[in-house]
Amino acid sequence: MSKKEENQKNGASNKSKYEELNVKEALEKLSVDPDEGLSEDEVKKRQHKYGKNTIEEEDSKPLLEFLSHFWGPIPWMIEVAVILSAIAGRWEDFAVIFTMLLINGGVGYWHEHKASNAIEALKKKLAPEARVIRKGESSKVKSSDLVPGDIIIVRMGDIIPSDAKLLEKQEVSADESSLTGESLPVNKSEGELLFSGTTVKRGEGKAVVTATGTNTRFAKTVEMVESAEEKSHFQQAVLRIGYWLIGLTAGLVAMIIGTGIVRNDPLWDILLFALVLTIAGIPQALPAVLSVTMTVGAGRLAKKKAIVSRLAAMEEMAGLEVLCSDKTGTLTKNQLELQEPVTFENIGKEELVMIAALTVKQDKEQEDPIDKAIINALEDRDKLQNYQIRDFRPFDPTRKRAEADVKKDDEEFTAAKGAPQVILDLVKPDEELRKKVEKKVEELGKEGYRSLGVARKQKRGKWKYLGLLPMLDPPREDSADVIGEAKDHGIDIRMVTGDHAAIGKKVAEQIGMDTDIVSAGEFFAEEEDDQEDKKKKEKRKKRFEQVNGFAEVTPEHKFNIIKQFQSDDRIVGMTGDGVNDAPALKQADIGIAVSDATDAARSASDLVLTEPGLGVITHAIEEARRIFERMISYATFRITETMRVLLFMTLSILAFDFYPVTPIMIVLLAILNDIPIMTIATDKVRTATKPVRWNMKRVLTIASVLSVTGVISSFLLYWYLRTQTHVSTNEIQTMIFLKLLVAGHMTIFLTRNTGALWQKPYPSLMLFITLEGTQVVGTLFAVYGILIPPIGWTKALIIWAYAFAWIFMLSGIKILTYKILNKYTEIPITER
Repeated sequence: MSKKEENQKNGASNKSKYEELNVKEALEKLSVDPDEGLSEDEVKKRQHKYGKNTIEEEDSKPLLEFLSHFWGPIPWMIEVAVILSAIAGRWEDFAVIFTMLLINGGVGYWHEHKASNAIEALKKKLAPEARVIRKGESSKVKSSDLVPGDIIIVRMGDIIPSDAKLLEKQEVSADESSLTGESLPVNKSEGELLFSGTTVKRGEGKAVVTATGTNTRFAKTVEMVESAEEKSHFQQAVLRIGYWLIGLTAGLVAMIIGTGIVRNDPLWDILLFALVLTIAGIPQALPAVLSVTMTVGAGRLAKKKAIVSRLAAMEEMAGLEVLCSDKTGTLTKNQLELQEPVTFENIGKEELVMIAALTVKQDKEQEDPIDKAIINALEDRDKLQNYQIRDFRPFDPTRKRAEADVKKDDEEFTAAKGAPQVILDLVKPDEELRKKVEKKVEELGKEGYRSLGVARKQKRGKWKYLGLLPMLDPPREDSADVIGEAKDHGIDIRMVTGDHAAIGKKVAEQIGMDTDIVSAGEFFAEEEDDQEDKKKKEKRKKRFEQVNGFAEVTPEHKFNIIKQFQSDDRIVGMTGDGVNDAPALKQADIGIAVSDATDAARSASDLVLTEPGLGVITHAIEEARRIFERMISYATFRITETMRVLLFMTLSILAFDFYPVTPIMIVLLAILNDIPIMTIATDKVRTATKPVRWNMKRVLTIASVLSVTGVISSFLLYWYLRTQTHVSTNEIQTMIFLKLLVAGHMTIFLTRNTGALWQKPYPSLMLFITLEGTQVVGTLFAVYGILIPPIGWTKALIIWAYAFAWIFMLSGIKILTYKILNKYTEIPITER
């Protein structure tokens, strides 16, 4: 049993024994005195039993990660070509192809390696030090040295170093938003659990450690991040292209080998042509071109304050259909703001806020979110200087209110604020006012507000209930606009929040979303296997699709919400900022961390926003859809050209026993084709208005039509040259080479859109120059006989004219094919 498994086993036992017990029973079971703490010898024994208070992970193996990039259909094809070139002794080919293999693998490894590590960030989130009582003395120790049974002291601002149970007569307020998603601090009292990784916002107390390391609630988040599955549609598309080309190449090579054996051709010639055909069938630059295209797009997004940590996410963003947006810190500011005050006495609203502000400790760095909201709501803070605080009594866990004795000029009074019910008990109003206050608090609660009661007592007078201060975490200024823009882009927005449904509905109303927000618990309860439950399951699934958001969600809920959408083959995005969001961000097809996100959320994300607001998401979607168009354009081009060359060469051998081009011509074609294609990342393309995704049937159909038509044009040229002219065999091969080069380069102008050749937007200047430049270079090779037999300018210009004539015919054929596909298939044009 590994140390990690042993710790988990011990921890599981630890949890069942201690977490459900009351304080006294837990202390007895843990054999610890809350005043004395553990001895050093006992700490060592427990460290040996429970292990370090850290989150362990498997050691990464860089070499294996690097080698994994040489495993797959396209690497296999390149590796076969490397082997065949070595066997054939063609060392120039060997060097070129082997270099391409290393570049493709290296680029993939580099991009993957530079992506952030979510588990490492989660580990760093843990508090580095903790205050602990051992042998009756208080001291600081590394949080990794804590063990179950340690007595720890937590204060305002501390990060809780482990799961711990508050001791008797202890109470603190903890911010659990990073773990649960709840925007408001949670009051914790005697016997309640404090969770590792959360922050103390108010109070001070002692607690006994009940779970450490991998057994904490915090560690469950890590385990979900580890179990999250990243499935890239981009990678799947590249694999499908690779498998298609492997099957085509293998089939045609087998036909050639079989035919050669039947004809009793020399084994050397058969092997040599197998090498040539394999090289022709390998899209060596496919992974590199697609990666470069996405890298250029990622660079553009970086200028707009969005960092892409996983390149494949650029393609996923183009097909984003559902965006699960975390409410707290994403749609909202994650800071409480005072809303419209409610008064009960003859008092102005500004004066009501001022009375409440007098009970706030005047710190420069105000930590308490409620007090901060009150101070920020003052119209004129300088007026506070008109009041003299004679005695200040801060929030007390026992009384649950804050008070201040105040003097202003000759007036003396006491101000108090606290929970509405606590202030009611303090004031002791008549029944009519009590019912009025309780009714208003209930109404505000249903609308998602958290209320504070405010009271005042004049010297020698009675307490008077002045009013209520409703609090709400308000939406970001740009949230409504972002929601509207996302809908315009065909994105289905769903709110996800740890708060109550009433709060979610209120925020949804403010930002223009529909307000059908329900508890996530409705959808992830245990299900029976009988027929009745199957009907309920179907009904629940239908309801799941209808709601606009999910409330009271746990990290497990968020994770399952993403998986539920993905089970319907939908591309899902998730925005978030906290530790609690990390598993869902990792599981989502596109995880988006907002500007003030924790390191854990950023590391689990594919897109990290570096400035406030979500507006950059719509820019990212637009950029991603343009990138998708470029990738579709290139993929269609690459498949078309590969099929065109493979089919033409194979049929030439089978039908005419003629090698249409020489091996060096194949190498030149491969090089000259790949150089300009690298600039496709700069091409100008249309921006789709709806989500787009790969449809290989459509891609292969268009590629097949264009390639077969191209093969026909090549055979017509070959037939004419062979039967109607006196051109030599060597010259025919050069003219075929030039035709394949010129017509092949022109194909990219066909595949870059679904309309006419001259349809806007026009190609980028860089793409046009590099395409035409390599065509000219290839023409010069053919005209002057560089590495291949010369044909002169006359024959070269004839080939150019022939290619031009066919490119316009192919444009019409392409448009007709798309019309047929659109008419007789259910696939929208956005699924190119």
